[in-house]
Order: sequence, then C-alpha cells, then structure tokens
Amino acid sequence: MNKDRILILDKERIARKIHRMAYQAWEYNSNEKSVTLIGIESAGAVLANNLAKTLREISPLNVEVISININKRKPLTSDTIVDTDLTGRSVILVDDVADSGRTLLYALRPLLSYEMKKILIAVLVDRKHKSYPVSADIVGHSIATTLQEHIEVEHENGIITAAYLQ
Repeated sequence: MNKDRILILDKERIARKIHRMAYQAWEYNSNEKSVTLIGIESAGAVLANNLAKTLREISPLNVEVISININKRKPLTSDTIVDTDLTGRSVILVDDVADSGRTLLYALRPLLSYEMKKILIAVLVDRKHKSYPVSADIVGHSIATTLQEHIEVEHENGIITAAYLQ
C-alpha cells in the first residue's frame, strides 16, 4: 500500500454509509412512487447502483438507474448525453466525491433541459472545498482536507471497496 494514502472508509463503513444514504433518499422521496438515480461514471455510477439496490430493499420506490459520462478534467470537451426523458421525475445525481463542485455542476447542465419534479445530489464523500455553487443533499461522509489533498474511491466488481485520502 502507498504510504501517502490514508484509509478513511473501508468496505464495511462504506456499506453502512450507503445504507444510511438510501434511507435519506427515501425520506426525500417518501411522497414519490419512483426515483431515477443518475450515476457519474465510473465510481459515481457504482455508487448509484449500490444505492439503488439498498433503496429497493428498504422502500416501495420503483428505482431506475442510468449513468452519464463526463470528462472530469475538461467537462466542456464532449457532450454529456442523457438518453432518458427525465420530465416529471424525481432525480438524484450521484457521484463518489464532491470536491470543488465542478463535475457536479457540469453534470447538472444536460439535466436542466428537462422539467424534473425535483433533483437532489448524493455523494459518498464531501470535501467542502466548493469553488462552484453546488452542495450535496445526501452525504455519506464529510471530511476536512487541505486543497492539496485528494480523495480516491476504489471499486471492484460493482462494489465500492475503499476511500483514501492522499
């Protein structure tokens, strides 16, 4: 293991965080019949699928999961496509880490061409270093870091296995 990496969430703690996040998502959507989770590739999509699995177990909600691909370093270099009509839906945009808010803001951009009932943001780890006016509604874990530090979320076979501070 790289000595510069500090484990902040292991597989067991992540499972507990996802379970709690699913309950929060249900609370926000308790008056709805369905919810659409939109995961930002790649770890955000894995998190969305894990949240959906738990939501289906704990709630009567009909849960649909779709994913979008966005270039996190240069979000305007390619179009982010949403193939599903989101009009009238309750939507939760899901990513692994909320850092500056940039990826989330650019991921919201194509969604705004639909008249959704509501849109929420869910992240596993929130760093609180926002440069863009975006905040998560559903947060698994908040952590204070320096601007030079980075959070890395690892996943394997559709399961989030660890989150590291480096």
